[in-house]
Amino acid sequence: MTSAALLVCPAAGKGRAARVAGTVAARLRTAVDALDLHVASSAEGTAAAARRAVDAGVDVLVVLGGDGGAHLAVQACAETPTALAVVAAGTGNDLATALGTTSVDDVVAGLCAGSTRSLDLGRTAGGTWFATVLCAGFDSAVNERANALRWPAGPRRYDLAVLAELASLRPARLTVETEVERLELDALLVAVGNTTSYGGGIPVCPDADAADGLFDLTVVSAAPRRTLLRVLPTLRTGRHVDHPAVRTLRAKSARLSGPAWVAYADGERVHGLPVEVESRSGALTAVTAPRA
Repeated sequence: MTSAALLVCPAAGKGRAARVAGTVAARLRTAVDALDLHVASSAEGTAAAARRAVDAGVDVLVVLGGDGGAHLAVQACAETPTALAVVAAGTGNDLATALGTTSVDDVVAGLCAGSTRSLDLGRTAGGTWFATVLCAGFDSAVNERANALRWPAGPRRYDLAVLAELASLRPARLTVETEVERLELDALLVAVGNTTSYGGGIPVCPDADAADGLFDLTVVSAAPRRTLLRVLPTLRTGRHVDHPAVRTLRAKSARLSGPAWVAYADGERVHGLPVEVESRSGALTAVTAPRA
């Protein structure tokens, strides 16, 4: 007997999650034996509902929302027997994309087939888990601006925020320390990838694998603005890692320090640098779309 809880983040996707919640619940009931519905109007309420469901021993916690809702659910599901499923209904949906569950039909197919995957998670020294990418610098500033924008919806919001932040872009002295090396340079951004993408499908760490026990780090060093304008289009293809201004590392743990940058993880604000992160192997069980 499979028990599930559906956690609805009603504000996700400018209200899209609330509009489709009934349809999603009906579809999920065809794949599980019992389904409880939880609707929270705040991040605090969402986190509390996720924790209650996991503490009650539910088999699967299904999040109807975006990366913000998924991030809160990860905090509850990490290192527990409860599997996480994500029905994409937000702005970025990077975790759902990584799991192949971009629709409720994908989740239902995964539940019916018993399709799950063991994923690594990142964890900060302060105890925050993240499933996709932790970033700081230019990209976290873009996140802050994108979160404040009311228009446009979807990934284009991040594109607009990128252009706006370019105007005030300034490098800073960054130190990256891993278990095997230390890197100190004038940098514009650093991204620590558990999965490949953030910002609605930007593969900032294109070779990241959430099952290898390691982070992929991408560091962009100081460069003229005209150079960055040539590099930016390659972000969507992952070819930016071939540019001389881009450094890549692979590590089990890392400490980022130096600038007065704010770190974001899964698109959510964490805290200012310094920040320490560690990869935890197999810390999350996730429902995935079955392979064709």
